Amino acid sequence: MFHHENSQALFEREDEARKRALQYLAEAWRNAEGEEVKTEALAHAAIFAGLATLVELYGETAICELMKRIPDKVIQGEYTVDRTLQ
Repeated sequence: MFHHENSQALFEREDEARKRALQYLAEAWRNAEGEEVKTEALAHAAIFAGLATLVELYGETAICELMKRIPDKVIQGEYTVDRTLQ
């Protein structure tokens, strides 16, 4: 379900390190799906791992502030990878 090629346009503004990280994650995702790991389980694990890392780096308060902006970003389509940009 998660394919790096579909997400590339969303990362055009990002630096090369993030693009490279996304490539690694997309490869790991495909490998896990090939081993019949459920897509929903992969997504939950990825969110947990990402949030746990960010909390470790920046602390709970900072990440809570960051997470408050997520609903608006979802509604605006920032996490919809198969959307048409106009």
